[in-house]
Amino acid sequence: MKVNRVGGLVLDPARESLVSSAGGLLLRQTIRLSGVRRALSVALDPWRGRRVRHGPGKIVCDLATAVALGGDCLADVSVVRAQPGLFGPVASDPTISRLVSTLAGDVDAVLPAIRSARAQARCAVWKRRRPLAGRAGSRDGGQVIIDLDSTLVTAHSDKERACATHKRGFGFAPMCAFVDHGQYGTGESLVLQLRPGNASPWNKQDHVQALDLALAQLPEGERAQVLVRADSGACSKAFLHHITDLGLEYSIGFPAHETVKAAMEAIPPQAWRPAVDGDGQPREGAQVAELTRWMPDPTPATRPGPQQWPAGMRVIARRERPHPGAQLRLTDQDGWRITCFATNTHGPGWTLDTLEVRHRQRARCEDRIRAQKDTGMRNLPFHGYAHNQIWLEIAALAADLLAWTQTLAWDTHQPARRWEPKRLRLRILAVAGRIIHSGRRRRLRLPRNWPFNHLIDNAWKSLQPS
Repeated sequence: MKVNRVGGLVLDPARESLVSSAGGLLLRQTIRLSGVRRALSVALDPWRGRRVRHGPGKIVCDLATAVALGGDCLADVSVVRAQPGLFGPVASDPTISRLVSTLAGDVDAVLPAIRSARAQARCAVWKRRRPLAGRAGSRDGGQVIIDLDSTLVTAHSDKERACATHKRGFGFAPMCAFVDHGQYGTGESLVLQLRPGNASPWNKQDHVQALDLALAQLPEGERAQVLVRADSGACSKAFLHHITDLGLEYSIGFPAHETVKAAMEAIPPQAWRPAVDGDGQPREGAQVAELTRWMPDPTPATRPGPQQWPAGMRVIARRERPHPGAQLRLTDQDGWRITCFATNTHGPGWTLDTLEVRHRQRARCEDRIRAQKDTGMRNLPFHGYAHNQIWLEIAALAADLLAWTQTLAWDTHQPARRWEPKRLRLRILAVAGRIIHSGRRRRLRLPRNWPFNHLIDNAWKSLQPS
C-alpha cells in the first residue's frame, strides 16, 4: 500500500523568493516588441504631473498587465506590484487612483490619445507577424473581418448613467468591435464604446461611430479589404450606405419582415440549395437561397436618411428544421426556421453556401465578448461614467496584450494560439518560478515538471527581437 505524501502536507512559515505569475514575462516582452508603453507615454504626456516617478503610460501598462493576469479592479494591481523582479516598480494605489481621476476629468481628449497609442502598437505587431492567413488586401484569407455587436454589463450598484436594459437588467450596454483572427487564432478588441443601459442595440449612429473607430485601429494598409459583420441590430439603410460609401463589404443580419415573407412565398422550390457546415460538408436539413429577385420594393420611410437599400445588396435566406424542443417563432414558415442576412459580396467563388457559412461564423463574436468579460469588462468598478470609459480602454488594451502575445509567440498550428484568456492564464501566465542571479544575469527558472514548459520556451524564443 502506497503512502499518500500529499495528505501530510503542512504550511511552512518560512518563505522562498518566488514569483507567482512567471508567465507574465511573455506579456512584458510583448509590451516591449509592440512599443505600446512608449506610445502611451508620448500620447499621455500632457497629463503627466510634475516631478512624478511613474508616468501615465507606465501606469496604464501596469494596469493592463494586472487585468490581463485576471484582475478586475484597480486594487488588483497589487499582484503586479508584489513582483518587482518580474514587472519592475509599480505606482502606489493612491497614485494610480489620482491618475485615473485626472484622465477621467479630460476624457474627451484622453480616449483618442489612448486609442492612437493602441493603433500604433497594433501596427507594429501586425508588421512583425500578421495574425490573419493569406496576403493583406486579398480574399484568400487576407480579408480583415470586423465583428460589431453590443452587449450588456450588469451594474450591482447605482452607478452614473446605469439604466434599465432592454433585457430587464440594470447596467450598461457597450458597443464592441473585434477583429476575427479566423480558425487559427482568437481576435483583437478594437473598440469598447461605453453606453448607458437604455441604449438601443439598433442605434445606427452608434454602429457608424463604432465602425469608424474600429477602422482607425487597423494598420492603414489593411483598411482596403474589410468585411463588416453584424447581427440584425445593425441592419439599417443608413449604416449599410455608410459601409458602401467607404468601399467595404458587409454581411449583416436581415430581419424577417413582411418583405422577406413575401419573397419566401414567391420563391420557387428549385431555388433552394443544400447548405454546408464549417468544414464544407453538407449540413443535414438546411438549405440556402437568394431572395433578392423576389424581394418587393420597400415601403417609403417616414424617418430621415436613405429611403432605399444600397445598390448591389443581396438578401440570402437559410432555412432549417428546428431541433427537437426548440421554441417556434412567428417568422417560421411551414415548420422551417428562417434566418436572413444582407451582403454586397459578388464574384467567382462566393457561392450561396460559402457566403452563408461566412456569415454564420459571426458567432465567434460571442466568444470574443465572453473573453473580454473575462478580461475586465464583466465589472465596471467606478461610479463615474468617465472613469468607467477609461477602465474599458484599459480592458481593451489588456485583451490586446493577450491576443498579441498569442500571435507573436506561437505558430498557427499550435493550440495555445486559440486559447481563451481563462485557459491561457491557468496554463501559461499563472505558473510560479524563481528568479536567480547567475553569471551577472538574472534568470527565471520554471518548475521542472510543468506540463506546458515547452509552450513557454517556444513563446520566449519567438518573442525575442529579430
